[in-house]
Amino acid sequence: MSVDGGAVRPEDGTGTDEPGWEVDPDDEWGVAVVATVGRQLKLRREAVGMRAADFAAAVGYGEDLVYKVESGKRIPRPEYLEKADEVLGAGGLLAAMKEDVAKVRYPKKVRDLARLEAGAVEIGLYSHHNIHGLLQTEEHMRALFDVWLPAYTEEETERMVAARLARRSVFERSPAPALSFVQEEATLRRPVGGRMVWRRQLEHLLELGKLRHVSIQVMPTDIEDRFGTGGLIEVLKFSDGTAVGRSDGAFAGRPVTDPKQLRILELRYGMIRAQALTPRESRALIEQMLGES
Repeated sequence: MSVDGGAVRPEDGTGTDEPGWEVDPDDEWGVAVVATVGRQLKLRREAVGMRAADFAAAVGYGEDLVYKVESGKRIPRPEYLEKADEVLGAGGLLAAMKEDVAKVRYPKKVRDLARLEAGAVEIGLYSHHNIHGLLQTEEHMRALFDVWLPAYTEEETERMVAARLARRSVFERSPAPALSFVQEEATLRRPVGGRMVWRRQLEHLLELGKLRHVSIQVMPTDIEDRFGTGGLIEVLKFSDGTAVGRSDGAFAGRPVTDPKQLRILELRYGMIRAQALTPRESRALIEQMLGES
């Protein structure tokens, strides 16, 4: 579990291998879903007597992509399914598969994480390396992914950005979960993506901090005896009383559900929150950073 965590540019009709996503071979459920979708597309195309080349021309995508989608080697984008439904006269049956495809377009670990976040009633997060993924603007995300080494491909970047953006729905849930973030001051002062991207990121934090169910605290850099040296901490609690947590500095970084281990993580997170600035003080500091930028 990691609580931090695409699309390809639309086809221009020239027949290049766009758009779609590669299928993760280790994602058994995802592979099965994509294979089923591809098989249904092929059966429908053959049922109306249309060759793959003619179908590709009709929907405006490359013939190679059509073969990859139909063989389950490529995850089709929603607009592909919509055009296929229209061209093949499927009456909405093919377009309806967008819901199934949407569940597998993101990596399995991201889907698992989103599922946990969607069910949590309380989420506590401490981030010391970068601004937490749930708090990042899209520009900030892209700037981080763009400088990663070895470099991500454009498709990998787009897929990760899309997955991270989708997870932000946790802020809009009803009933809303209690969301608590503690960010190291250094992560907020780093001008990732340049001055304007940085400013918009700080403004975004201020907007999120206005939400009644969101608490954002800053851990000052000049704290000497800090409790956050063990790295990232994540604790998610659920309505049935269960919880799951993880920390870079405990239990080999593995997700834990044992009550004794969870108490250790909760104790550490509680101490970190106690050392950090209050939400009001944190907001004032972020506003000060904006004024200095």
